[in-house]
Amino acid sequence: MKLDDAAARLEALGNPTRLKIYRALVRAGHSGMPVGHLQDKLKIAGSTLSHHIKALVTANLVTQQREATTLRCVANYDTMQGLVDFLVAECCADEVGCKDTKSAA
Repeated sequence: MKLDDAAARLEALGNPTRLKIYRALVRAGHSGMPVGHLQDKLKIAGSTLSHHIKALVTANLVTQQREATTLRCVANYDTMQGLVDFLVAECCADEVGCKDTKSAA
């Protein structure tokens, strides 16, 4: 993952409301959650929710799927894993005697 991509994704998650939305979607699993259910669960106004979901979609952290009249949001687990891998890729790399940087993950 490129540094700029990681920074953009971390910036998107740096907002408490977006982080709350993202965590709810991660908990929902691969089937995701309809926007209306997400709104009810988190008690967020529709326009506010839409604004924050757009930021998560732009950062490629969330995808949206249209199902007739329902819009379903799904966490992008590959992007999430890539971000986590980026953050721990060089864990302890400059520490003398560090055996395996990947085991920190």
